Amino acid sequence: MKYRIFILSFLFVLLGCSNPSADQLHNGDIIFQTSQSNQSAAIQLATHSQYSHMGILFFQNGKPYVFEAIRTVQYTPLDQWIDRGQHGKYVVKRLLNSDKLITPPSIEKLKAVAESFKGKPYDLTFEWSDNSIYCSELVWKIYDRGIGVQVGQLKKLRDFDLSNPAVKNKMKERYGDQIPMDETVISPGDMFLSEQLKTVVKN
Repeated sequence: MKYRIFILSFLFVLLGCSNPSADQLHNGDIIFQTSQSNQSAAIQLATHSQYSHMGILFFQNGKPYVFEAIRTVQYTPLDQWIDRGQHGKYVVKRLLNSDKLITPPSIEKLKAVAESFKGKPYDLTFEWSDNSIYCSELVWKIYDRGIGVQVGQLKKLRDFDLSNPAVKNKMKERYGDQIPMDETVISPGDMFLSEQLKTVVKN
């Protein structure tokens, strides 16, 4: 039995299915995945990106957690977060000049902003308010309000590709006939493509 477990563990590592070690990660890192939620496909089609969910990493008692917006804004153990994604795949990114920007005082600022969102409900209609929050909005606002860094280009809802029937159906479900085309939106895909970030871990 022990031999079998060893072989399976070896295969997971060989195939790139292992989770990152704590020493590969820093407070403030941004992690992306393909969600398996019922809106993931529509987000991917509208944004032309495979990444439909994201969060920001913070350590608590030496262990990495993903601060994310799902049903509510909350901390999720990193292993659990990775397991929820499609095929356990993820990418971790970091600010290019993180050695200068992500200092102990700035980490505390990021955490303080994060705490102001904790417990808020998930935003199903992607509104640019603080009443409810979606995943990329959460991370964008934490960086913006915490250390004045805007990761990714803000867009209007009309800027996305809303032509696919799956996207149209999801929009109809969420908005009815009153689609707020001028609503400010930030997508996981646009944050993923930000030139301010570099990839530090990819699985």
